[in-house]
Amino acid sequence: MTQDELKTLVGRAALDYVQPGSIVGVGTGSTVDKFIDALGAALAQNPSFIAGAVSSSVRSTERLEKLGVKVLPAESVTQLGVYIDGADEIDHAGYMIKGGGAALTREKIVADLAEQFVCIADESKLVQVLGKFPLPVEVIPMAAAQVIRAFAKLGGTGKVREGCTTDNGNIIVDVTGLQIAHPAQFESDVNQIPGVVTVGVFARNKASVCLLGTATGVKTLKF
Repeated sequence: MTQDELKTLVGRAALDYVQPGSIVGVGTGSTVDKFIDALGAALAQNPSFIAGAVSSSVRSTERLEKLGVKVLPAESVTQLGVYIDGADEIDHAGYMIKGGGAALTREKIVADLAEQFVCIADESKLVQVLGKFPLPVEVIPMAAAQVIRAFAKLGGTGKVREGCTTDNGNIIVDVTGLQIAHPAQFESDVNQIPGVVTVGVFARNKASVCLLGTATGVKTLKF
């Protein structure tokens, strides 16, 4: 199967984790687009399949609203049963790198509301150690040079992502050359760098389940 077909497979499989009539947390990205498509098909059969959604980006909000889904602001919701989102990398403990689509801060906010994080990904995203994918860091613009220097001390090379402004009006610094052996400590340390809004390591909000698209079907990993 192609990578696109694997994404479709896991997008459909994620529907099994949505409680009928609930409010669902929805992430951002090409794999999540497949979940939104599957959600649209489910709603066509049963308009009350979900009560609404909390979205992590303008992009996902627009896609959901086109399907007639009521998108609620995160601040109006105290808890979600499940958050469905993809990953740029995921390791065998459920820790992830996210933010390739520049929505990492809002993704963490919505993930923090959820009892369960279901990661949907194709098998190319599963890694032994995080860091091969450039690590996205959302940064207040005036701090970009300082943040890049801080990562240089950690052995990483940072570069401002060209033409990218987040939904929060900030910039993204992508960092290469890292091996993140201890994701929880790394996430905590980087978040203390002045000017960092958040780092794209998801350790505090790691996956509970990963639905991994493989050539032989959907493989379920539980953490």
